[in-house]
Amino acid sequence: MLLWLLLLILTPGREQSGVAPKAVLLLKPPWSTTFKGEKVTLICRESHSLAQGNTLWYRDKNLWRAKHNEIQITESGNYQCKTQGSSLSDAVHVEFSSDWLILQASHPVFEGDDVTLRCQGKNDKNAYNKVYYKDGKQLPSSYNLDSIKLNSVSRDNSKYHCTAYRMLLTVRYKQTSKYLNIQVQELFPHPVLRASSSTPIEGSTMTLTCETQLSPQKPNVQLQFSFFRDSQTLGSGWSRSPKLQIPAMWTEDSGSYWCEAETVSHSVKKRSLRSQIHVQRVPVSNVNLEIQPTGGQLIEGENMVLICSVAQGSGNVTFSWHREGTVRSLGRKTQRSLLAELQVLTVKERDAGRYYCAADNVHGPILSTRIRVTVRKHSGNYSCDADNGLGAQRSHRVSLSVTGTSGNRTGLTAAAVTGLLLSILGPAAAAALLHHARTRRKTGGLSATGTSSYSSSECQEPALSKPSRIDPQEPIHADPLALMELEPMYSNVNPGDSNPVYSQIWSIRHTKENSANCPRMHQKDEELTVFYSELKKIHLDDSAGQASNRGRVHEDDEENYENVLCVSLASDH
Repeated sequence: MLLWLLLLILTPGREQSGVAPKAVLLLKPPWSTTFKGEKVTLICRESHSLAQGNTLWYRDKNLWRAKHNEIQITESGNYQCKTQGSSLSDAVHVEFSSDWLILQASHPVFEGDDVTLRCQGKNDKNAYNKVYYKDGKQLPSSYNLDSIKLNSVSRDNSKYHCTAYRMLLTVRYKQTSKYLNIQVQELFPHPVLRASSSTPIEGSTMTLTCETQLSPQKPNVQLQFSFFRDSQTLGSGWSRSPKLQIPAMWTEDSGSYWCEAETVSHSVKKRSLRSQIHVQRVPVSNVNLEIQPTGGQLIEGENMVLICSVAQGSGNVTFSWHREGTVRSLGRKTQRSLLAELQVLTVKERDAGRYYCAADNVHGPILSTRIRVTVRKHSGNYSCDADNGLGAQRSHRVSLSVTGTSGNRTGLTAAAVTGLLLSILGPAAAAALLHHARTRRKTGGLSATGTSSYSSSECQEPALSKPSRIDPQEPIHADPLALMELEPMYSNVNPGDSNPVYSQIWSIRHTKENSANCPRMHQKDEELTVFYSELKKIHLDDSAGQASNRGRVHEDDEENYENVLCVSLASDH
């Protein structure tokens, strides 16, 4: 007990708001001013109950006595109390006046409360025509009232007094009370704005807290809170929560922050001091360029995607793409992201080179490593499939390398591929492809018997002395470019006959300008046509005339041929 009293005595004025709530000092009767000779009872309470054990009492900040939680006083002064479970209470001034007229105010009074003022004479029966004043001005509707009520008072320095008349014998005297400062207690202190960080990293979350605490004597009062940056309201405005979470902070969010706390009834509002918050930007680092297709190897006509990314960096990042040897950038994008893409449509051979990208978020551009991009034409490995109804077959793969030439590259490439693929296809696959070609083209010099034709830019002269006996299986030697541009077409081949015999007839056409020239002269307007016709053959069931007909067959076969000079081919065929 003695140790506890010693500790309380040594620290009479220290507030321990973080440890224990303040004690509450009450008056009975509840007037802070009374007439001299009367008594006032002081009651010391903890937050929500009477103090337990001894209570320390102070007058004018000095330890006065240690007694129970209630004492009576008869002298003016500033009184405080303290218990073992609470910190020092707020001071209450009690005035014992010797004047004939006094102005009394109810106690306790908190900010926003209504307060009662009472103008009291020593012998109140003789006082009349009472009038109340605030700062020297008469309060409205306050004439000749024993008491008045002031609504929602605040902690200001206003001074109140009252006047009244008294009768002494037959003489009327005007009496004036002393000035009174209403002791309005703080409902809650000015809030303090707390931030989870005063220098948050850009893109990080931040929590703001508007800290304050209601008086324990006003536990039923409800508060609401609002947060501000400079002159802008944050969030949704007023909220019952004293916290506000900002999902992501950016450099433009730097500024002066403050908060307000207010009673739901709007009777009391208080503002915190301003706090400066500076958002820190993270510079970009580890800039990387990725090219799709992977490896940077493209075929002319393809689309290319350049992907620029950074490992770190906050805020708006400006991405730009470049090719060595080019002054202007290929593109530029500014966005709040760690990655950006640029699409290059239909690349050309001239687009080949070394590419790089740059990223910048105010601290200066950082460059990526350079990646070489190659653009080639339609070189590659080719193969084809053919199906004649008896099963599909796939050709061997052919490697094709295309280099730049003058003229029609597309036609040359297609012809080269066709020639290569036909050269490696089996007979069945070749026949299927040729039959497919026929269905696509119905012109090209078909004979009356439905035979096929194709044209060539090279003139070849047929034999003049004997009928042509060219083997259909022998390769026809012609200019390679001409062969690649041939479009053979077959029709009316009798699949039911197992022993067909064909002849081959060459027809060369000349224009008027070169019709007299030798067939071996390669003229621009010459056209070569090959006809295949079915010959007459022996019928196996005619055994009687088989031997006798051999000569006729030979004669008929020879009748199917005609030796025509090159000069007359243009008009006859």
